[in-house]
This record gives sequence, C-alpha cells and structure tokens, in this order.
Amino acid sequence: MNDKEIVLTAEGLSKIEHELEELKTVHRKEVNDRIRQAKEYGDLSENAEYEDAKQEQAFIEGRILKLEAMIRNARLLDESEYAADEVHLGSIVNVKDLKNAESYEFSIVGSAEADPTNRRISNESPLGHALIGHKKNETVDVTTPRGVVKYKIEQIRSGSLPKKAAKKAS
Repeated sequence: MNDKEIVLTAEGLSKIEHELEELKTVHRKEVNDRIRQAKEYGDLSENAEYEDAKQEQAFIEGRILKLEAMIRNARLLDESEYAADEVHLGSIVNVKDLKNAESYEFSIVGSAEADPTNRRISNESPLGHALIGHKKNETVDVTTPRGVVKYKIEQIRSGSLPKKAAKKAS
C-alpha cells in the first residue's frame, strides 16, 4: 500500500479515527448480519442480496485498510513550524478574485481532509498550491480549466472554518 506521508490537522485525524471505529464496530457487524441472513435464503449463485452484501463487505474492508494506512502515515500539522504571516497548511485565507472582485475564504488542509463544499481546499489543489508560501497583499496566478485566475491575498489567519456551504472559486 502507498506509504506517502499524510498531513492532517488534529480534527482531521480525529474524524478518520472515528470513521475507522464506526466501520469496524457498526458497519462490519451490519454487513456480516446481512450475509448471514442472505445465506439462509438458500442457493447463493442466484442470490442478489448475498452478492450485494459481499460487495459492501469488500468495500468496507478496503476502506478500513485505507484508513489504517492513513493513520499509520499521518503527520499532525504543527502550526509552530510555519511563519504566521505566510499561507501554510492550517491557514484560513481570504482571497479576492481580481477579475470579478468576489472574495472567498478557504482553509488550506492536506489532501486527505479536502472538502471544497465546506471551503477546505487541499494544498495540492491548483489554488492551494499557488497560495502556499505567499503573504498578505500578494497576488497569485492560478491555472484553472477556464484559464489563469489572479487572486489577491487579503487576510491570513489560523484556526478552522465553521461548517457551511462555500461559494465556488475556480
């Protein structure tokens, strides 16, 4: 399995550990019960319920392996490693699209925690990558499918964003 280091916030690691626990204790038992029940129906060769349950079991076991590898390879984000006035993993960044003058706010996170609908963008995404290392009032060029978009960094701070839907930027 891929042993690539995964950078996580403490919140992100907690979510992964919670999902892993849920898969192992709840979902694994539920799918095993479904398989056992489907076997009682008789001939397994034409038993759609059995096939469906076996596929779900394979998915759950694969997800468990992936989450365990993520935890094994996790490196917790340490804010003290970064300059406070630069965009880094864990930063909340306010940017302005210089073409349409719209402002956006994002939290820069590792790829395992990325969730664009909740304004959590990966440091590996085009926008996240372009912002990393830059300071307030600097302008960055981001190559997107619709062309190059210029953003001005208006504010940088640490913390986490509240959960709510985001406006889409590139």
